[in-house]
Amino acid sequence: MLTQRSRYALRAMLYLAEAPVGGPPIPMNRIAVHANVPRKFLELILADLREAGLLNSHRGKAGGYRLSRPTHLVSLGEIIRIIEGPLALVPCVSRTAYRRCGDCKDEGTCAIRLAMARVRDETARILDGTSLADAAADELVAA
Repeated sequence: MLTQRSRYALRAMLYLAEAPVGGPPIPMNRIAVHANVPRKFLELILADLREAGLLNSHRGKAGGYRLSRPTHLVSLGEIIRIIEGPLALVPCVSRTAYRRCGDCKDEGTCAIRLAMARVRDETARILDGTSLADAAADELVAA
């Protein structure tokens, strides 16, 4: 299940994706209001996204945040991994944080592992194949 933290991150990034390319940085307070995210929580989320290289931040009176890459080059999967970690529902199918399940007799024939690997693959395919530009366009179509 997607956590509230990930939903906040996605909403903030989608709001930043709407900003004109080359425009001024967007102040955190404006992001918080438009994305409906508590400011203190948003501060931590934006710091994580900045450290991961998805955002540029600018200090001072005219400071704020901007996307560091074009919207079509930032996937929803990338954002969720930064905030949550691996997409896999069980550690034995994770590509980035693999851990053997302690109670599994044989990973090669484990029906749960095989099913969860398919879930991971399809989830990653959809989320990694959906950019901020795609999501923003879909949002406009749905509205």
